[in-house]
Amino acid sequence: MEKVSAEMGVPPSVEIDSEPDPDSAVIVALGCNDKGAWADCREALEAALARFRCEGIDVLARSSWWRSDAWPNREDPPFLNGVVLVRTAHDPHALMAALGRIEEAFGRQRDVRNAPRTLDLDLIAYGRITGNFDGLILPHPRAAERLFVMGPLAEIAPDWRHPGGETAAWLAQTASVGLDAAPIA
Repeated sequence: MEKVSAEMGVPPSVEIDSEPDPDSAVIVALGCNDKGAWADCREALEAALARFRCEGIDVLARSSWWRSDAWPNREDPPFLNGVVLVRTAHDPHALMAALGRIEEAFGRQRDVRNAPRTLDLDLIAYGRITGNFDGLILPHPRAAERLFVMGPLAEIAPDWRHPGGETAAWLAQTASVGLDAAPIA
């Protein structure tokens, strides 16, 4: 794994052939509630995952897709969400840039806050790095309260610990946002 600035540190490498260590893996959440050019949001999210490798991001583990009402405006189309554990040589800022390029390729518009999205990619955690790094806050400041993030994360890394000490499994049970989120078949 490529070195990042000394103040951020680097999570240890995660071997693709071994069980991913949730405390050293990089966690990315995916969401979609505007299918854009795709047949549906599931197809859009699958295509986005296929593009990860082109950006130097290897998916180690992935959750099922979860459906939830749009938030905060329930009148918008429902979301499809999921979480992946990844390995990458990118430092956190370079990873955010790569995720942004993928979003852009999928037609992501950022002109209206909380508007329907063709693709939403959020960096939830980068190993055990914590803090505000030039506007990039790690772990994601609102992920712990969202069932549509913690539920999928608890599927693949139930023992992942938030810096506050809570596990993903516990955070999924105590989430306060997106309580209608549930895995789909």
